Amino acid sequence: MAQYRKIRSRIRGVQNTAKITQAMKMVAAAKLRRAQDAIVQARPYGEKLREILGHLADAMDSAISPFFEQRETHRVGIIVVAADRGLCGPFNSNVLKAAQNRVDKTYADLNKAGAVELICVGKRSVEFFAKRGYNVVGKYPGIFNDLNFTVAQQIVNQVQDKFLEGHYDRVELIYNEFRSVIRQEIAVNQFLPVEPIVGEEHEKTGAGYNIEYIFEPSSVELLNALIPKNLNTQMWNALLESNAAEQGARMTAMDNATRNARDLARDLKLEYNKARQDAITTEILEIVSGANALNG
Repeated sequence: MAQYRKIRSRIRGVQNTAKITQAMKMVAAAKLRRAQDAIVQARPYGEKLREILGHLADAMDSAISPFFEQRETHRVGIIVVAADRGLCGPFNSNVLKAAQNRVDKTYADLNKAGAVELICVGKRSVEFFAKRGYNVVGKYPGIFNDLNFTVAQQIVNQVQDKFLEGHYDRVELIYNEFRSVIRQEIAVNQFLPVEPIVGEEHEKTGAGYNIEYIFEPSSVELLNALIPKNLNTQMWNALLESNAAEQGARMTAMDNATRNARDLARDLKLEYNKARQDAITTEILEIVSGANALNG
């Protein structure tokens, strides 16, 4: 009897777990939809901004802007974007391991000298590197519950000011890039210095003449004003991509967990029925044996 109760208790526990994981999958699916819509809405602005910067780069020597200054790498800042919560499969572990390998292998000598600084975005990123003694100079936990553009601006302001002051010679951005619900890719991008933007060929009018742009104020002033906006947009897009990738990973992980829980519940029911049949058979044999003994 005690065995029956134990198996029934396990079945109830597994069924409750399946209900919870199913609900979490549905919540992740709803959040994923909103995250994808946010990416689509942010894309046109970024594309048009990049187009304008391309025309500016064509019209002038980009080397005159401090944002393009290439230096020998003596100090590096790395922005690592992870999630605030777990239960999303290998989403966090993949990006954190990629960032850790980047620090420990690519910048091993600089890291030993204390010249690699981490800006951690997301609670999991902050906890992972803080516990392991890395040089964390920026912490942005809990931002994905209410993702806001001002967070991207704060992160960019922190790294761009240090780059312009000469504190950083290079800044990199590491995050999960959203490809599909079941596919996320680790992106390791150079954030600063800005890579030269090659403008597309100038569009032609219907008459076949090239369009000429007149910049007011000067192209240099425009470039220095638009590059920070472009950096903010890049950072914002990275946060949106990471958020969408997290929800896709959580949706997949919860779907797998739900199916596994249901499979386990089915196996436990078979085990329960088999044990029950064995017990009934044993009881019948005992009754029959007792009756035969009385008749004898």
